[in-house]
Amino acid sequence: MPADNSTKLTDDDTIANAIPVDIPRIRSSVDLVTVLGLLGALGLIVAAAVFGKTQANFFNVPSLMIVVLGTIFVTAISYTSVELKDILRTISAVFVRKTFWHKRMAEQLINLSVRAKKHGPLSLTKVEADLARDPFLLNAMQMVSDGVDAPMIETILDQAAESGHERKLFVASALRKAGEIAPGMGLIGTLVGLVQMLAQLDDPASIGPAMAVALLTTFYGALLGTVILTPLATKLERSVEQEAMMQDLICTSACSIAKQENPRHLEVLLNSLLPARYRVRYF
Repeated sequence: MPADNSTKLTDDDTIANAIPVDIPRIRSSVDLVTVLGLLGALGLIVAAAVFGKTQANFFNVPSLMIVVLGTIFVTAISYTSVELKDILRTISAVFVRKTFWHKRMAEQLINLSVRAKKHGPLSLTKVEADLARDPFLLNAMQMVSDGVDAPMIETILDQAAESGHERKLFVASALRKAGEIAPGMGLIGTLVGLVQMLAQLDDPASIGPAMAVALLTTFYGALLGTVILTPLATKLERSVEQEAMMQDLICTSACSIAKQENPRHLEVLLNSLLPARYRVRYF
């Protein structure tokens, strides 16, 4: 008969060092790609305006206020005050990049599986300091070591992951909604300018400048929606996809370890979830 977990844990130091665990830490940093992309796109537009052959003025405060403030206010109509607070708290996430080491994490998850297979699930408690680098992973492995069955682990982890994803996806949907509203506000501002222009048809000299100001609001609306808001929403959605993939790997591994499956089987399962460039060859 196999020894129970209590006998497997008699030599803590030996077990702790038997299979080294090196959980990759999720790093958060300013997303330079997003910042440089925005600066580059806006810089090209400004350069085209400044170095053009005409001396047209591309800055108009009333037009800017109609588009920017109008987009904010109209977007706010769609949400409650509590939801707006959540949006403001989470919106900074679009400028923060989390680095997920999918391949390294898959290798370490197989390590944990081998460890649990050889020394029992309670041996996972000896590496909790390493597991704490990823709170989601720590929670999963604590449930495994506590003897929670696989279906319950899967349910709890899925709910925890979905809760975190919903918050970011909600902010992404708000940014996308604002991206749809901005061009509309630009059109409204243009119509306001056209009405004012038509009221001055008795002064032909004022028609040209008035038309230019009217068109600026359409320009601002297209700029805000196309260059800023919609790409940021896509960026946030992509970040959720990357995080979801990592959490799927952890959930699959936790359930496999809880079922006491062969680590070779876990390797196959993880490779089925990973893109080709991230697949591991552990055995």
